[in-house]
Amino acid sequence: MNASFLLTFFLAVLATLGTLSTMSEARAFFVFGDSLVDNGNNNYLATTARADSPPYGIDYPTHQPTGRFSNGLNIPDIISEQIGAEPTLPYLSPELRGEKLLVGANFASAGIGILNDTGIQFINIIKISRQLQYFEQYQQRLSALIGVAQAKKLVNKALVLITLGGNDFVNNYYLVPFSARSREFALPDYVRYIIFEYKKILRTLHELGARRIMVTGTGPLGCVPAELAERSRDGSCDPELQRAAALFNPQLIQILNELNTDLGSDIYISANAFKMHMDYVSDPAAYGFVTSKIACCGQGPYNGLGLCTVASNLCSNRNLYSFWDAYHPTEKANRIIVNQFMIGSSEYMNPMNLSTILALDLRRRQYRRRGKKEKKKGEP
Repeated sequence: MNASFLLTFFLAVLATLGTLSTMSEARAFFVFGDSLVDNGNNNYLATTARADSPPYGIDYPTHQPTGRFSNGLNIPDIISEQIGAEPTLPYLSPELRGEKLLVGANFASAGIGILNDTGIQFINIIKISRQLQYFEQYQQRLSALIGVAQAKKLVNKALVLITLGGNDFVNNYYLVPFSARSREFALPDYVRYIIFEYKKILRTLHELGARRIMVTGTGPLGCVPAELAERSRDGSCDPELQRAAALFNPQLIQILNELNTDLGSDIYISANAFKMHMDYVSDPAAYGFVTSKIACCGQGPYNGLGLCTVASNLCSNRNLYSFWDAYHPTEKANRIIVNQFMIGSSEYMNPMNLSTILALDLRRRQYRRRGKKEKKKGEP
C-alpha cells in the first residue's frame, strides 16, 4: 500500500470513529406497540395488517407508502423531529445496521396487543413478547458496535414509547359478538386481567435497561370511524367501547404510579391519549378540521368500513380530517397529539411532559460532568 492510500484510510477510520462517538452522545429512541406507532415492520411479514400500498404515504416526504398507518408521518416520527433526531428505522429493516443502530429502533407491529391472542386474525405479527426479545437482540448488536458499557449507557439514556391496549378491545374482546374473551370475562374483569399482564411487560422494559418510558393509554375507542360505522346510528361515540377505555386508562395510570413508587424514580410517564384525541373529536373546528367522524380514506358509513385502498373514497385535503382511515389519525392530528407530549399539562402528561424530561435529564448530565471534572482537578 502506498503512503497516500494509508493516510486516506486512516482519516476515514478517524472520521467514522468520530461520527460514532458523536451519535452515541445523542439520545436514542425506542418504540414498542401497535399500528399507531408501527413505521414499517409489518412490511417484512406475511400479514394482512400492512400499510404498504397507496394511498398510504400520500403526504410522506417521498409520497410513497412506507408501512406507516398514516397519510404522512406518525407519532414516533414527529417525536423524533421534535427532539432533533432522525426517525428510527423498523427493527426488521435491512438498513438498520452500523451507525443507524445508535439512533434507536422501532419494534412496533400493527395488530398486536397486550395479550398474545390479540390480532391472531392477522396471522404473522410481532407480538409484544417478541418485540422485547428483539430489544435484547438489538442490544447485543449495539454492544458489538460500541462495546457493552457504551451500549448500556445509550439504552439507559434513551427515550422509550410504548402504545398498547386498543387492539385488546377492538381486535379481541369486541372483535365479534360473543368472542372467546367476552365469554370468559365480564368487561371489568377483562380490564383487570390485561392491566395485570401489561404491568409485567412494563416491568420487563425496565429490566432491559429502559429508564424513561412514555406509556400511552387508549384513545376514545368508541369514536373512531370503524366503530361509528358498525355501532352508531347518529354519529355518537359508542358507549360500550368508551366504557372500556374509561375502565382501562385509570387502572393503567395506577400501575404506572405503583411501578414508579417501587423503583423510587419517575421511570414511567403516563400519556393521556384519550384526552389528546377527545380534544379534537369533541371540537374539530377548533383545530381546523371539518370532521372528526368521517375518515379521509375508506368506504361505507363514515368511510369506516374495510381497508383504505386505491379503490376507496379519498379526501383531497388531509388537513381537514382528523382521521386518515377507519382507525388511525392523520398526520395533522398526530402533530396535535405530539404537541401535548411536548408541552402538555399534567392532564396530558404525568408526572411531566417530554420537554421537562429533556431539560431535567440534560441538567443531570451536565451536573455529573461538572462533578467528574471537579473530582479530576482535585486529584493529587
